[in-house]
Amino acid sequence: MSDLGVRWSGSAKRTDTHTLTYDLRMLADRAQSDVVGGGATFKFDLKTFGDVMGKPTLLPDNTGWQWGQAGGAQVTMRFSPALPAIFFERDNPAEVRAYFFDKTIEAGEQRYTVTLSWSGDVQWQAPPGERLNGPPASTWPKDTIDARTTPHNLLGGSLKNEGFASLRANASPAARYWGTNVTAYALFKTPREVVQQQAKRMAQLGYNLVRLHHHDSPWVNPNIFGDRKTVTDTGSLDAEALDKLDWWIKCLKDEGIAVWLDLHVGRPFFPDDGIYGFDELANGKGQGRLKGFNYVNITMQQAMRRFNEQYVSHRNAYTGVAYKDEPAIVAMLITNENDVTHHFGNSMLPNKKVPLHNKLYMNAARTFAQTTGLPEKQTWISWKPGPGKLFLNDLEHRFDVDMIAQLRELGVKQPLATTNTWGNNPLFSLPALTTGDLIDAHAYGAANQLEKDPAWSANLGHWLAAAQVVGMPLTVSEWNAEPFPSYDRHTLPLMIAAMASHQGWRALMHYAYSQQSPRDQGSPSNWHSYNDPSLLPMLSAAALMYRRGDVREATTTYVYDPGAEAFFGQATSAGNSPALRTAAEQGKLLIAMPATPQLPWLKRREPPAGAIIIKDPTRSLLPEGAQEATSDTGELTHNWAKGTYTINTARTQAAMGWIGVSTVALPALRLDLQTRNAAVALQSLDDAVLGNSKDLMISIGTRSQPQPNSRKAPFIVEPLTGHIEVKAPAGLKLYRNGPFNQWIEHPVGYQSGRYQIELDGSLPIQWLALRQGKPG
Repeated sequence: MSDLGVRWSGSAKRTDTHTLTYDLRMLADRAQSDVVGGGATFKFDLKTFGDVMGKPTLLPDNTGWQWGQAGGAQVTMRFSPALPAIFFERDNPAEVRAYFFDKTIEAGEQRYTVTLSWSGDVQWQAPPGERLNGPPASTWPKDTIDARTTPHNLLGGSLKNEGFASLRANASPAARYWGTNVTAYALFKTPREVVQQQAKRMAQLGYNLVRLHHHDSPWVNPNIFGDRKTVTDTGSLDAEALDKLDWWIKCLKDEGIAVWLDLHVGRPFFPDDGIYGFDELANGKGQGRLKGFNYVNITMQQAMRRFNEQYVSHRNAYTGVAYKDEPAIVAMLITNENDVTHHFGNSMLPNKKVPLHNKLYMNAARTFAQTTGLPEKQTWISWKPGPGKLFLNDLEHRFDVDMIAQLRELGVKQPLATTNTWGNNPLFSLPALTTGDLIDAHAYGAANQLEKDPAWSANLGHWLAAAQVVGMPLTVSEWNAEPFPSYDRHTLPLMIAAMASHQGWRALMHYAYSQQSPRDQGSPSNWHSYNDPSLLPMLSAAALMYRRGDVREATTTYVYDPGAEAFFGQATSAGNSPALRTAAEQGKLLIAMPATPQLPWLKRREPPAGAIIIKDPTRSLLPEGAQEATSDTGELTHNWAKGTYTINTARTQAAMGWIGVSTVALPALRLDLQTRNAAVALQSLDDAVLGNSKDLMISIGTRSQPQPNSRKAPFIVEPLTGHIEVKAPAGLKLYRNGPFNQWIEHPVGYQSGRYQIELDGSLPIQWLALRQGKPG
């Protein structure tokens, strides 16, 4: 606030176990008037904690605020002296503003004492920067990973090409795909030789599935329609763009990598598409919105079918096979992140200034109400649980039935996903998705996912687990953490892969491998993992563990089966259901579709024999105050109090999260690290059990940050510091990855049947190989 001539200083101290006191000093250079006001903003996570904590309240006379229940969990902040103003921003109970000055600023010094106190089941946690306590980022070395290759023989031939297995329900053998996304500019601006190189690299990293995404989005130039400056309709596909996609598919297929094809992602419509009501959907740039409106607008559906016919019937110039007949294309998605049951149903309401589409919507709602006997006045209401959710599922279903029929008539043989469950969709968004062959889910977390107590809040794994429907395969075409760079993103790949194996999910695709042409080291981004030193080693370790089936599937099944009234009448989700979250921590979670007279197409599949039925979503399935959960197989342990996750199987043992300072002891792996937050995985590459294996890989994930203005080394990396012990037979040598992904011998000791590895933090090491001879 230098423009106001105001300077702040202060200090903080813990006065007791439940109180933190701040002494603040505000010094103003001069008196001022007509000042809007200024101070601090406090935001409250009511979505996660609102049911337990309620809404915050303001203390009298501008002295502070309080959040929680008397006699239970409660947080209080008091200001002394009282402030000029404390209020809810725009009457939003999730945000409080505290003004230290309002309208005027007095010259000179003012002092404030701010006291933060808490009681009940509330714990104070220092901010991540203080907890990490590592060497300053200015001292971290530059990343040395070559983004064009991998360390030679990285996975040791442990992953065999299984062919292009089916993703259909009850397929034998069941598919197990570890994938990623190649998107946007990477599709159309990557030189041919680089596509070939990167396809080979992806196979070496363990991927066997790639989703081609953002092929049609208007911000991508060129895209599937060619130069966006000249595009006037979506009816003509660009020959050069199709050639680029053909080459990607050919190169991926050559490496044994399957392809997931999206039909619609982000394309709008253009004036020459002949769309009814185009003007009311136009954005001022000659483009009309699609999402949501396609469910009522027949002319949009016709345009989408025209695109589908050209796209799936296109014959690949390099394989000679049409997309619809290509065995390497193992799934297609009809429309991306485009549901009306939660997200886009509201776009057609009377107050949205789309009168033509509102009329179509209201007519459809009226017809559904008359057919089913539901009250018309409630059926069109899109924003509340109840009859409106039945109508919206039916609306979405009818569109999907028509699209699927067209694709099957064209000869498409691949399983189809209709759209996705994403963006915190409640469970009442799932029924329409069952129209397809797959349920596809998206989930994005943030930092500290391992510290989410399932009794209170959901991590991204819980959101995905709550999308698995009885009797249907679950695929995940997008998962990630944001905003970038999440300091602990290295902890997620193994956690997600372990949950996927335990839950029995069929395919996972990280978002994303690259959005730019990966012709060089590239730039840092949340949408480029190909050059990310925090993610690459853990993604390859996760690929090996997941595809090889190191983690066993759950032996206990929990099924949420509350009946139709509760299913459609409540906005139940992983975000507000302790039962769903705690079930997923222990066993396999499934969601049963209810028998629903108003939706005769909704197939009721009975829960598996012996399943534990959940009726009450609000009841935790763990003991009160539990700090960790272990899977029913005994292989996975999540300790949210410590923020750690461990994996203990015959061929993979790993630990991630806040594993520094204290010892982590697994049967074949012991860690005594100084680096506070990291991920370390020990894996057998010769399929022998750990302890007997003579070919081992150690994958290491630590923090990394973008390095400004450098395309030669886009990241700096916090090196792992500490001691690693590995149980293995005598006579092995240790190698580390070095510059240009070369293997370099590294000193190692051997004592009492265990290798003693010392890492002094001088080098950024992502992979260690422990074997009889140099990998190669």
